[in-house]
Amino acid sequence: MALIITLPIGTPPQNQQMVLDTGSQLSWIQCHKKIPKIPPPTTSFDPSLSSSFSVLPCSHPLCKPRIPDFTLPTSCDQNRLCHYSYFYADGTLAEGNLVREKITFSRSQSTPPLILGCATESDDAEGILGMNLGRFSFASQAKVQKFSYCVPIRQGNHTVKPTGTFYLGQNPNFRTFRYVNLLTFPQSQRMPNLDPLAYTIGMLGIKIGEKKLNISTRVFRPNAGGSGQTIVDSGTEYTFLVEEAYNKVREEIVRLVGRKMKRGYVYGEALDMCFDSVHSMEIGHLIGDMTLQFENGVEILINKERMLDEVEGGIHCVGIGRSESLGIASNIIGNFHQQNLWVEFDLRNRRVGFGKGHFKKNVSFSF
Repeated sequence: MALIITLPIGTPPQNQQMVLDTGSQLSWIQCHKKIPKIPPPTTSFDPSLSSSFSVLPCSHPLCKPRIPDFTLPTSCDQNRLCHYSYFYADGTLAEGNLVREKITFSRSQSTPPLILGCATESDDAEGILGMNLGRFSFASQAKVQKFSYCVPIRQGNHTVKPTGTFYLGQNPNFRTFRYVNLLTFPQSQRMPNLDPLAYTIGMLGIKIGEKKLNISTRVFRPNAGGSGQTIVDSGTEYTFLVEEAYNKVREEIVRLVGRKMKRGYVYGEALDMCFDSVHSMEIGHLIGDMTLQFENGVEILINKERMLDEVEGGIHCVGIGRSESLGIASNIIGNFHQQNLWVEFDLRNRRVGFGKGHFKKNVSFSF
């Protein structure tokens, strides 16, 4: 389940649904010219209706950088326009042309023209709001100092996409937040398996029920090759752990409920701790709550009711998979384990805050 927000794009503004993604850099929108006989997706953006829209030509420095930017691969297309191809960890591809466009919050409040992707061939209903630490993310281009969100509680049906809560600027609930510092990596420390643009925090351990699992803290921090960083990512659905940590979690869950586990079943090539629906309520109570522990005494409590997710045909799986199933070497805290939780990214003070959510639909903008 993604966190979907609606942003007013262009002049005059057109509402565009976008997935908030703290794990990626490029923001992109669905671009479809409105042709009467071929109705576009209802949330698409029509560039011809916006006076502030412009396309980046091949001659733009971003399209032909002196030093190739592998975080945002670009090329020159047959129309002499700047083309991008952006791969995500789950293997999906976003591509189109790079453009400049404003986000207009009100008559008196809008961003300067930002570099966005304009996708014309995507089957997705929503665009992406890239919010990582990269220089072309929305947060960086719009000079956002602080933003926060609350992922709504999932209601079982994956076809239902509830809108989340999103603040640009100060969150009125900030006094209840507890903070953990971001880990930073200077250019001299960049390593092959490290994502330097991700929100990396210091994780210390995992508890299931009252039992602290015997996992070395070193598996939650980058090693000499960059493997092991722990990332807060709103754009990844489930939580993924490196092998050593995952094996300890699975070992404990097998000890508690292994006899009821569905043998030989793996959902989405990622989740392999799964159960038939007849056992789902019982399984959550037998496993108990799970606690993710971080520096500064910060904890994320995952209630037993949210340990399992209904994935298909009444089958329920523990929302934790192996990182290697995504082809990465990082620990990722996905949005499934961020439900009903305020997550604040304080970029000025380089820290991430967590607080208990009291979900209500809302989008607020203040810079």
